[in-house]
Amino acid sequence: MKKLLISISLLFPILLQAQTVCSLESREKVEIALEKLTELDSKSMTPNERIAEIGQWFMGTPYVEKTLEIPGPEQVVIDFQGVDCTTFLESVVSLALIEEAGNLSFGAFEKELENLRYRGGKNTGYISRLHYFSDWIYINQKKGIVTDMTREIGGVPYENHPTFMTENPQFYPQLSQKENVEQLQNIEAGIRTRSYYFIPKAQISQVENQIQSGDLIAITTSMNNLDMVHVGFAFEKDGRIHLMHASSKNKKVEISELPLHDYLAGNRSQSGIMVVRLNSTSN
Repeated sequence: MKKLLISISLLFPILLQAQTVCSLESREKVEIALEKLTELDSKSMTPNERIAEIGQWFMGTPYVEKTLEIPGPEQVVIDFQGVDCTTFLESVVSLALIEEAGNLSFGAFEKELENLRYRGGKNTGYISRLHYFSDWIYINQKKGIVTDMTREIGGVPYENHPTFMTENPQFYPQLSQKENVEQLQNIEAGIRTRSYYFIPKAQISQVENQIQSGDLIAITTSMNNLDMVHVGFAFEKDGRIHLMHASSKNKKVEISELPLHDYLAGNRSQSGIMVVRLNSTSN
């Protein structure tokens, strides 16, 4: 009966909110993930353990750039057929949150994803989306969803002055509107007033024992006008912390072959990491 109801629901994408875009193929993949959530032993799992488990369900999912950049008004895009590093992270975190809350419906997933992705928890237009991941961390910490652990585990001050988007509006169709550029400049100015911390990549191995499998990892950059260049999850493998992520190089979701310390060492533009932990909603 449950499978029959799922099949019937796939025939009616009109039931989605007017501001949500989700293909039938992606909807089916979401429903499969929701079904798998019912099989988890949730009471014995921490939020990090949920993330580490759920993230592995996406292994091999194709990497696709700019899945959120669709023509017209801002819409909540749900795409499980192809993900970039941020949409992979948001999808996994949303599934983990609804599993702990015990509401395993498509509507609950849709609502949680929107809450994570947008400043006030609601899509009120392009500017309401959390475009810079350092802003994503700050806002979702204020919502009580995550905790930035970076300073606690040895982080040092990070000069965070992102202006890349407003300096390069040609890369973002929605920034052809002057009003959007001006509003985003105000957001960038707000980010610059905050204190951020990072762990320089040369020091990652020294604090690796304080990074937990399932932690959110945001990779900082040596570029002066950008905050992050990549995001993913810490994943323990053979006693070392690796990166579970949607790889633009290998075009799929994977666990890095090299430990996190060595992964960053080979990339000149990657300067270090921020470490963020999902809070338990039961506390």
